[in-house]
Amino acid sequence: MTTLGEALITLLEAHGVDTVFGIPGVHTVELYRGLARSKIRHITPRHEQGAGFMADGYARAGGRPGVAFVITGPGLTNTITAMGQARADSVPMLVISGVNATDTLGKGLGFLHELPDQRGMMEKVALSSERVTEAEELPGALARAFAVFSSSRPGPVHIEIPTNVMVKPAEGLAPVLGNAAPPAPDAAAVAEAARLIKAARRPLILAGGGAKKADAALTRFAEALGAPVVETANAPSASAKRVSA
Repeated sequence: MTTLGEALITLLEAHGVDTVFGIPGVHTVELYRGLARSKIRHITPRHEQGAGFMADGYARAGGRPGVAFVITGPGLTNTITAMGQARADSVPMLVISGVNATDTLGKGLGFLHELPDQRGMMEKVALSSERVTEAEELPGALARAFAVFSSSRPGPVHIEIPTNVMVKPAEGLAPVLGNAAPPAPDAAAVAEAARLIKAARRPLILAGGGAKKADAALTRFAEALGAPVVETANAPSASAKRVSA
């Protein structure tokens, strides 16, 4: 029998995930059963905050979403600093956490690492926070997370899975793979930007993280304007060096 925890790993592989950062614990052990038999590389930090920042760095360096596995409660709260940085810098990060069994949530029964409202807390930091309660919900939850990364301003997304749900049967779950693309720019906004640039006497281009994958286009634009390029720390490329040299 394939459990939901094991199926999660197969679905992550289908979405192109090859590396996961995390620390095994009682709230995620069922995820690790599938991870051990997969091709996904697991990297263990000393601290869950390290897992979050490793996922952030992986995404910045490689351009693909960074993924972290963390336990509920303090394990998840340890990642909040990294998630806050990822949100501020539009870095795609998927944090998958455990949470206590569904029939105990919100009751204050004193279960290990229990929080009053874990999802409510994460919704203040993450772009979205979902709880998976049935096997058939998992492919859609992952699809929505990866759609955010590719079709809008990216950032951290949180998915939590209760410990009693991780062990549910999940045979034959198929990944939901989309071809989501970034939205087209607003034509009126582009026209207004062109008007302002045409009227500018000394235009300067300030390129941020949104220009990270547009190196060639940014270079052509700067050369056409004869404008220098200043890049923030979130958009390292060769454009500024080539154009302003």
